[in-house]
Amino acid sequence: MNGEEEFFDAVTGFDSDNSSGEFSEVNQKITGMIDLDTSKSTRSGKSGERPAQENGIQKHRTALPAPMFTRSDFSVWSILKKCIGLELSKITMPIAFNEPLSFLQRITEYMEHVYLIHRASRQTQPLERMQSVAAFAVSAVASQWERTGKPFNPLLGETYELIREDLGFRFISEQVSHHPPISAFYSEGLSQDFVFHGSIYPKLKFWGKSVEAEPRGTITLELLKHGEAYTWTNPTCCVHNVIIGKLWIEQYGVVEILNHRTGDKCVLNFKPCGLFGKELHRVEGHIQDKNKKKLFIIYGKWTECLWGIEPASYESFKKQEKRGDHLRKAKLDDGSERADSDLTADVADDVPVAQETVQVIPGSKLLWRINSRPPNSAQMYNFTSFTVSLNELELGMEKTLPPTDCRLRPDIRGMENGNMGMHWAGASQRAHRGAQGLSS
Repeated sequence: MNGEEEFFDAVTGFDSDNSSGEFSEVNQKITGMIDLDTSKSTRSGKSGERPAQENGIQKHRTALPAPMFTRSDFSVWSILKKCIGLELSKITMPIAFNEPLSFLQRITEYMEHVYLIHRASRQTQPLERMQSVAAFAVSAVASQWERTGKPFNPLLGETYELIREDLGFRFISEQVSHHPPISAFYSEGLSQDFVFHGSIYPKLKFWGKSVEAEPRGTITLELLKHGEAYTWTNPTCCVHNVIIGKLWIEQYGVVEILNHRTGDKCVLNFKPCGLFGKELHRVEGHIQDKNKKKLFIIYGKWTECLWGIEPASYESFKKQEKRGDHLRKAKLDDGSERADSDLTADVADDVPVAQETVQVIPGSKLLWRINSRPPNSAQMYNFTSFTVSLNELELGMEKTLPPTDCRLRPDIRGMENGNMGMHWAGASQRAHRGAQGLSS
């Protein structure tokens, strides 16, 4: 690699000449590339031990081998101040700001709520199918809540594949381009009810106190039984306080989901948090037919749940709500004025206080609710239970996986095992060269 290549992988130092579960105990050489040390991944008799198989379904690990490292000892500003005016993709970050997953594995998190696709395939009416597809599109970004760590950048030719018989899907992804960096994925239902595929090309922008990841690339879901194809693009993700203060995330932008067979469209507005955090995490939108007639209203939070209601009931509720607005405004104290005076200060952006849970309008139906996270999630990079299992390396798997699979990357494995020693920087660079040789 050279200094002009984009999306460099993190290393354990600030400078580099080449910038760019359950585990069974193995110490396997991968095609002569490097030693893969997974000895710390053995979890027999420890918390998170995998239960025995039940009814023929493989159980997955519930904890990582080691807790996450603190990032308080590293200064992002010490790096960024030397890179003002450069594209963020050209900046090499300390490995402490990563999480032990490849970006290819992070894409796989779209499938955590795959039951919504199965549900859409079973429904007979186009409107009901669009409701489930819309819920799936929102659920696909839900795992990013409080995930302030950066995934490892995939190497050119790197792959990841996963089969979950319990969830009814198989998934494969590959880093297909380095200039620009593009990750492609393909998934299908084990009962041949759907195909889900697309390519992701995130464009990173640094705004002084925040980093914005603008999505590029189209996502396509095909419901085979109905001959329907739906396409959309993910909302923009923004991480605040990358230099000073507590990191926090918001998603914003308009997501349009189009049913290419019927012409129906779902328009979802992921709202920015606003001045006082009132709109934090909120999603509002509607489903319309090809003549732009509103058929269904959708509302909720991408971090919590999604509800839907008939347009007439929604409008009636909003009219009643407006009548009470003047009463609520009268109760406001002068705290908002004091808060407003601080907005121009050159300090960290205050972490918005999450508002009360979604107010459910009478007559609404629940479209989706987020899965609860494991109790030790905060010590595991805020991973969901599904995410915890993604880098799991089962006994004998290293003999059947291709050497390009990201589960065999020693830098990711080392971080997951709690090994942040400097030798992982060299191992990562050797892995770069080895994987590039495999993909050439």
